[in-house]
Amino acid sequence: MSAEKKLKATVLREMKPEERRQLLQQLKAELVKLETQRARGFVEKPGRIKQVKRAIARILTIEREESKK
Repeated sequence: MSAEKKLKATVLREMKPEERRQLLQQLKAELVKLETQRARGFVEKPGRIKQVKRAIARILTIEREESKK
């Protein structure tokens, strides 16, 4: 899955739980890297931080919804 594409909730719901958790870990690692770059004063794509945060929130929301079922 492309890291640059916007992750839609429908696509995330179709994924297996293991795939979602793996993607979540990748996104968290990317967010740490971007936050570090921002702290140093250089970010190639500043809009990517917001995009990654939203993707993480979508995955966590779907995980919570499924755990309540």
